[in-house]
Amino acid sequence: MKILGLAILLLGVVVPSGCGSRNLAGGVAMQPVQTGYAPVNGLRIYFEIHGVADPARSPLVLLHGGGDTIKTSFGRILPELVRDRQVIAFEQQGYGHTADIADRPFSFEQSADDTAALLDYLNIEKADLFGFSNGGTIALQVAIRHPKVAHKLVLASALSRREGAYPWLWEAMARAELENMPKELREEYLEVAPHPENLRLFHNKAARRMRDFKDIPADAIRGITAPALVIVGDADVIRPEHAVEMFRTLPHAQLAVLPDTDHMKVMARTEWLVPTISAFLDTPVVKY
Repeated sequence: MKILGLAILLLGVVVPSGCGSRNLAGGVAMQPVQTGYAPVNGLRIYFEIHGVADPARSPLVLLHGGGDTIKTSFGRILPELVRDRQVIAFEQQGYGHTADIADRPFSFEQSADDTAALLDYLNIEKADLFGFSNGGTIALQVAIRHPKVAHKLVLASALSRREGAYPWLWEAMARAELENMPKELREEYLEVAPHPENLRLFHNKAARRMRDFKDIPADAIRGITAPALVIVGDADVIRPEHAVEMFRTLPHAQLAVLPDTDHMKVMARTEWLVPTISAFLDTPVVKY
């Protein structure tokens, strides 16, 4: 994939509201799926609830990457995760099935607030958060801004400081154009967005959120009490050194570096991710 296309990825069939049995990876789902739209902070956020609530396990909330949808970020891994726990996925402002608010910029802080508000709407007091790419940054912001919501964090290819990404990423972002957006992301947007004619606006707002990226203060990360699993590919756009730094800064963290894995492959490494994530989530939280 072209470097510009990979940069846009970092910016990172609809079932009616009710119950269904589809599988985002294209197979036959064995778990019930409820879909709907939640009135949250002026939005109608599209969400999916896979499986049934388990009193012994917190629900797992998926936060997709930039330019992505639930399907393009988590299509391969979601069916595996839902075998053992309830999974809640949703699409952020202007992404996928969720219509945009044209004059409201995309921001990681706002997305974190929307996440917390959605969980409140769904009457979920605490959840595990699994964020990929931009979604990992959003998960960090949820833990900082709404600490009572975050039970555990899975941070895959997450960025907390500009220096955590290679310089070429920021050079590419400075000249990002819609024409460089990965074909699969462009086609998915056009297929599911309520206003497909807004593709260029969506792209530009997503690109601006990355260009305007501000470092998350280290003290804020040190204040996160939720246990965290930091995941990075050894050939990711996120520098392995940044993942190690995040692992060292978070008070209660684990680290997984995936070999021979670039940004595009991270979420496809299900044979490694699923047992690692499941073991992390199933370990009881130690009270400090």
